[in-house]
Amino acid sequence: MAATSAARERSTRRTPAFARALALAALVVIADRITKHAIKAGIAVGAEHKLIPGLRLVHVRNTGVAFNFLAGGGALVLVITLAALAALLGYFARRPTRRGLWVPTGLLVGGALGNLIDRIVSGSVTDFIKLPHWPAFNVSDIAITVGVVALLWVIEHGGRAQA
Repeated sequence: MAATSAARERSTRRTPAFARALALAALVVIADRITKHAIKAGIAVGAEHKLIPGLRLVHVRNTGVAFNFLAGGGALVLVITLAALAALLGYFARRPTRRGLWVPTGLLVGGALGNLIDRIVSGSVTDFIKLPHWPAFNVSDIAITVGVVALLWVIEHGGRAQA
């Protein structure tokens, strides 16, 4: 009976972390889909518009991963993405009560799903934010980048369990 109670207690502590990670992932996907739709509807592929000094909106199609690495990789990009997601979700499933781990998990899952949807629907990812001397990127790429930094922070500095 004590084992059942302990299992129920662990499950109760895990639920909020999973819910927060899922909500954050959903917000990232929604923001990504809305911004990509706006770019596709408003800017022709290859065109660019100056927004403010140092920031342009462009419409670029990316068949690779970050910065067009592995361009044209198709199945390989999909396998790498799914393997990375599986590793992250496995890590999170074993440590859902680790303080703050839901943040990088939500950002990384949302970012990966946002770009994965593009790959499945059109065979490439829409990138549209262009800074000087930097490849174009999108909302999912921002979430992935911030998610990786947050994951490293949580692993190195995060507490063991939520307070």
